[in-house]
Amino acid sequence: MPKSTVFAAEMPWPDYQTRVQNGDVPVLIPLGSMEQHGHHMPMHVDVLLPTEFARRAAEKVGALVAPPFTYGYKSHQKSGGGNFFPGTTSLDGASLVNALKDVVKEFVRHGVRNLCIVNGHFENSWFITEAIDLALRELGWADIHDVKVVVLSYWDFVDQASIEKLYPNGFLGWDIEHGGVLETSLMLRLHPDLVSLQDAVEHAPATFPPYDVYPAKPEWTPASGTLSSPKDATAEKGDILLDVCTRGIVEALTNEFGKTPAPATAS
Repeated sequence: MPKSTVFAAEMPWPDYQTRVQNGDVPVLIPLGSMEQHGHHMPMHVDVLLPTEFARRAAEKVGALVAPPFTYGYKSHQKSGGGNFFPGTTSLDGASLVNALKDVVKEFVRHGVRNLCIVNGHFENSWFITEAIDLALRELGWADIHDVKVVVLSYWDFVDQASIEKLYPNGFLGWDIEHGGVLETSLMLRLHPDLVSLQDAVEHAPATFPPYDVYPAKPEWTPASGTLSSPKDATAEKGDILLDVCTRGIVEALTNEFGKTPAPATAS
């Protein structure tokens, strides 16, 4: 008897088919990147975090979680440090668009009609939009018009009350949070064995001019790769983020998919 799981890839195909073929069960697709996150964290932070949020939300709404995208679009200097760091491994926009479009269409072929892209890497955003637009267009050519896709990034659910708890000395904005308090706090709670806070480099928040230059200028990015200091990160702040973001994602899925499916049971 197979154990109950929310991870689609862990299921034998007949069990998976039973769950999704009538279109009632949503599928959540985590979308991340392989990107440097300073001296104190690993390069798959943007994969681990959306996958965990997807798992938590899926357990509450009876959804399944697809295998995550482990590569994402190129790191942007003013939000991720830049694509020139060793280790950061990125896709061209067309590659990401085509891969995500294909995966969405494949899940629809299985019977899935409600999908959610759970993004963990800011630079993916516009390419997700393009992939979904193209997937829905091509599905329409096949006369499939009953598919809904929710696209969200977990940090969008952090409200002002939570920001005041996380940043009591003032919040400088999401654009310089790369490798900072938010991601580090979540990792300290979820994967403390992968965080070496003693190796974090404390420095002033990054400042950039109001324009971009290509090729990027590495000297604009702090040498650590982080855009703000993670020194105030704590596991307790991670708890705040886990709570507010999970509740927000669950509410979004419940609202948009119209109902809360019954939790899965082992067959």
